[in-house]
Amino acid sequence: MTPEVSALCLVFILLVPLAGAGLAVINSGLGRSRNAAHMMLSSLCVFALAAVVFFVIGFAFAGYPGGPAYEFFIRAKPWNWIAAEHFFLRGLPLDGSPASLVALLGMMSVGVAAIIPLGSGADRWRLGAACLSTTVFAAWTYPLFAHWVWSGWLAQQGFIDAGGAAPIQAAGGITALVVTWTLGPRRGKYTSDRMPMAIPGHNAVLVILGCFLTWLGWIGLDCAGAILYAHAEPTRSVLVVANATLAAASALLAVAAITRIRFGKPDASLCANGWVSGLVASSAGGAVMPPAAAMIVGLVAGALVTYTVELLELHLTIDDPGGSISVHLIGGIWGILSVALLAKSAQWLPQLAGISTLLGLVLPLTYLITFLQNRMSPMRTAPEGERQGLDLHELGAGAYPDFMTHND
Repeated sequence: MTPEVSALCLVFILLVPLAGAGLAVINSGLGRSRNAAHMMLSSLCVFALAAVVFFVIGFAFAGYPGGPAYEFFIRAKPWNWIAAEHFFLRGLPLDGSPASLVALLGMMSVGVAAIIPLGSGADRWRLGAACLSTTVFAAWTYPLFAHWVWSGWLAQQGFIDAGGAAPIQAAGGITALVVTWTLGPRRGKYTSDRMPMAIPGHNAVLVILGCFLTWLGWIGLDCAGAILYAHAEPTRSVLVVANATLAAASALLAVAAITRIRFGKPDASLCANGWVSGLVASSAGGAVMPPAAAMIVGLVAGALVTYTVELLELHLTIDDPGGSISVHLIGGIWGILSVALLAKSAQWLPQLAGISTLLGLVLPLTYLITFLQNRMSPMRTAPEGERQGLDLHELGAGAYPDFMTHND
């Protein structure tokens, strides 16, 4: 890799935290006003903790393409299952080499993935519990699965996912699903006969602002991933940016049209979730599919968000304030499938193997870890904390001290 390409890749990596900032702002705007500061601080804390834990432990298990790893053999065929790097990045020169850039991108990516579940646990997830969950995720779950996707046995089978639709988005979405199961719905969300009550977000301006931030962050994430994981030429970045933008735009327009037809007016929060879902779905194949295909990916992602949010809330009584499950889990899985459908060089079997691994291994593992954590220390805040608001209950100060916040 030339110094010029390394510098360009570094610029892309430096954009990735904007994705985390965008998700944090969106989650904050979609929650109650009395929990806004808690959501923003939680996002910053889990991002910071995830980066530190990945530096200390995670990279040793995640590694980089072509790096040392442990293998086992089945019928004389090697299966690469975990990296064999050192803790604390020992022995890895931070000099702009591909390995050092992969390590830096991993620190940023795991932070973005750790923010995703906060949207599903909004208004009721304790900060300490979120930090403990992030520690396990960054030390084990994410590094192991990321290694399989980009360096290990899934990559050996031909699995395509340059932008992290599986290890970042879908794995974060699985954590969001498990967290929602564990915490249960917010107070006042469902009536006695299990009918959902609307709890609108407190600031649509923050939600829409977050969409612009996520767009910039995704451009950096997808372009850096294309160069480092898919070994794409730097000039391919133009295609990646175009595909991410078209997928997000198509998804937003699809949601706006569907909600306009169904409800008479476009829904701002659903449109925002559609935008992010388009970015999520484009991550897997943004470097290997034409722009017209990216538009199809976005249109389907937008439709999926619109209907799965309703399915989860109305029929499955899953209270997901930030839409993290629909956006990141469903959108990520659709993005993985779309590669097999719309990219010429992709194959069905590796993509299905990746989805099967997510649902058959990552989901049960995440559920077991979360179940044990909740048994040791309850993850949900006390009823008084939920009534008072997590800003005052856990932080001692509200996000909007000059304004009265809403009560139940």
